[in-house]
Amino acid sequence: MKSDTHSSPLLRWDIFCRVIDNHGDLGVCWRLSADLAQRGHTVRLWVDDSSALAWMAPKGCTGVTVHAWPIARALQDLVLDTTFQVGDVVIEAFGCKLPEAFQALMARTKSVWINLEYLSAEAYVARSHGLASPVMSGPAKGETKWFFFPGFTPDTGGLLREPDWLDKFDRTAWLSSLPINKPITHNERLISLFCYEPAALPELLKQLSQADEPTRLLVAQGRPSAAVESATQALQMPSCGEGQLHISTIPYFSQTEFGHLLWACDFNFVRGEDSLVRALWAGQPFAWHIYPQEDLAHHNKLQAFQAMLDMPTDLKQFHSVWNDLETGPLPALSRARLERWRDWSSQAQQRLLAQTDLTTQLIRFVAQKR
Repeated sequence: MKSDTHSSPLLRWDIFCRVIDNHGDLGVCWRLSADLAQRGHTVRLWVDDSSALAWMAPKGCTGVTVHAWPIARALQDLVLDTTFQVGDVVIEAFGCKLPEAFQALMARTKSVWINLEYLSAEAYVARSHGLASPVMSGPAKGETKWFFFPGFTPDTGGLLREPDWLDKFDRTAWLSSLPINKPITHNERLISLFCYEPAALPELLKQLSQADEPTRLLVAQGRPSAAVESATQALQMPSCGEGQLHISTIPYFSQTEFGHLLWACDFNFVRGEDSLVRALWAGQPFAWHIYPQEDLAHHNKLQAFQAMLDMPTDLKQFHSVWNDLETGPLPALSRARLERWRDWSSQAQQRLLAQTDLTTQLIRFVAQKR
């Protein structure tokens, strides 16, 4: 049986993922797994903490099975199980380091070994994408690992985008069905908030409360809602907002429903990798809260992203303040400014849509290496 990606054969994939301190890695790996399965491939997703899939992908996906990260005893059983076959492709997501016993199994089957890297717009991505990394020691000595880098340009691995990514929905009906503390009114502009703990959050809340038009802030569960609670306390503001600002906490959404949220809102605050890509596909203006790193490497990563997509100057400034690259006031989210940013977002969306999606590129890459 053949797939529709340049007649490549349908393959068995083993994808390994570790959840570090947030759910972004798992979000990317699940989205890739589901996309492969929907194209006819078979996927085993090995993860050390799959609990977030209960809300991220509550219905699962035909063709994807989820397995606990194999501990020593489980690996011994796999080695002894003559019926167990390693996938045609093994993906080590984000440098999670495969168990050595599994590497030994791979050496017997000659699987294509892919190191799926983090998304970045920095120049090294294009230089490093597709490079071979010979394995010099361990049970897989002599094998080759291939680096696959997502990216924003045609000389990278591209971005995850399912064939049915343009999921049309009834915005009004969807918004009216949200389980929130107060129904949304037709004159409210909608802003979604998915962030870490930005220092500028109190300023944002104060700015929105004093704006010229009413705003509904839809706050994600977890760290975002905790950050908002802390900020409202510091401002001595009611937790539901005041003035022109009304704050509503939204439930944990599946990946599909999170996409609907981004399509429905007038402005989206997103964080990490998976939600950034979905914000780009939504075509609405957004601010990216990049994952902060102790060595401040995220500053270069953010600036490269801004330059890659020709971000407007005032949106760059907003990102810089939101991400603690500079101090100063956040540019006001006025109606006129959001309209200009929406034009930019639409242009960025169309530019990226002209590139081949990540899963299609990955299938072709694997076909070449087999």
